[in-house]
Amino acid sequence: MLYRLRLSIGYDFARPTGAGRQLLRISPADLPGLQEVQQASITITPKPTERSTFTDFFGNEVTQLVLPAGLTQVRFDMAGRVLRLEDETELDLSATLDGLRADLNEVIDLGPHSPHHFLRPSPRIPQVGPIADFARKACTAAATMREAVECLGLALHDHMRFDARATEVDTPVAAAFAGRHGVCQDFSQIMVSGLRSFGIPAAYVSGFLRTVPPPGKPRLEGADAMHAWVRAWTGAEAGWCEYDPTNACFVGADHVTIGYGRDYGDVAPVTGSMRLAGGQSTSHSVDILAED
Repeated sequence: MLYRLRLSIGYDFARPTGAGRQLLRISPADLPGLQEVQQASITITPKPTERSTFTDFFGNEVTQLVLPAGLTQVRFDMAGRVLRLEDETELDLSATLDGLRADLNEVIDLGPHSPHHFLRPSPRIPQVGPIADFARKACTAAATMREAVECLGLALHDHMRFDARATEVDTPVAAAFAGRHGVCQDFSQIMVSGLRSFGIPAAYVSGFLRTVPPPGKPRLEGADAMHAWVRAWTGAEAGWCEYDPTNACFVGADHVTIGYGRDYGDVAPVTGSMRLAGGQSTSHSVDILAED
C-alpha cells in the first residue's frame, strides 16, 4: 500500500518564549522488507537558528533544532510518501515460554534490536503487580508466544475502554489500568508491561494508523491520528511480531511506523526545553491518503 502522509503539530504561547532546544521524532522509518520511505521532509515555522539530523540508539531518525527567543507560535509539518508492505506471516513459528527463555540465553547481541533491551522495566513502564497478574491469567493457556501476545491484546481490549479525555501524556500505566480507560499510548504501555512481566521482551512503537470512514460517509482531512502499538520478541525463529491492542489486531498494512523504543519517552514526537511564562495550547493533525 502506497501512502501520502501529512502531520502538523502546532504550539501557541500566551507570551513570547525564551530560546529552546527541541528533538523531533516524526519521520516515517525505512524498514527493509516492510516499509519503504520514498520521500519525507520536515518544515519548521518559524525557521530555527540551528538544525541537524541524527539517528538515535534504537535507529529512529531525530531532527535536532534550536528555536529563537520571542516566539508566540511554532509549527512542525511533516510530509511524506511511504510504501507499506503487508506482513504475510501465517505460520506460528514462535517459541513456547520455556523455549523463549532458552532462546534469550543464546542472544549475545546488544545492538538496537536486541530483545534484552526490552525485557526489563523502563522509565515510563515499571513493573505493576495488578498488570502482571492480569497478564498471567490472560496468557496461561497460550501454547506459543505469538498466542500469548494475542491473548493479552484481546484481554486488554475487553478490559479497557478507549477514552481520549481520560488520561494525559504522563498518566502512569498503573493509573490507566486501574481506571480501565485511556488512549492508544495507555493500551500499548500497559500491554508492554504485561508482556515483560510474563517474560516476553516488548517494545513500544510510534506511528500512524490509516482510518477508513464508515460506508457512505466522506473521508475527513486530518481525521487520522498518531498511533501506538506493541512489538514483541517471540523467539529466535519467529523473531518480532507487532500487535495493536487498541484495535485488537496484529499490525498490518494500515500501520505506518515512525520508530521503536522502550516506552513513549524514547519515541515522543516532540521533546526538549523552552523557557515559558503563561499558558500554551497545542494542535495536532495527521492525514493519510492511500494512492491507487
